[in-house]
Amino acid sequence: MPQLIFLPHHELCPDGKVVTVEPGVSVCDAALAEGIEIEHACEKSCACTTCHVIIREGGESLADADELEDDMLDKAWGLEPDSRLSCQALVGDLDLVIEIPKYTLNQVSEGH
Repeated sequence: MPQLIFLPHHELCPDGKVVTVEPGVSVCDAALAEGIEIEHACEKSCACTTCHVIIREGGESLADADELEDDMLDKAWGLEPDSRLSCQALVGDLDLVIEIPKYTLNQVSEGH
């Protein structure tokens, strides 16, 4: 089974985290199941960019982003060539190294 290696993030996982998951699960669902509270303001429907991540290694095992995901990613803070919406990125058969950006754009975030 592939491993997801989450790089340290100052708030969500300060020490980083390595988790083993079944292929086919979304990166967002895997993070949430392990207590990494990645934002997902649209409830994982590909309608925002709050779950934006950067796949540092292993991205070739992910299916290509579809047109809707690409359009949404254009609005993400800190967009990079290997950026994905974690709600849409389904784990393949390779390990992934994942960076959660420092900031996210959430127009409706409460308490911030």
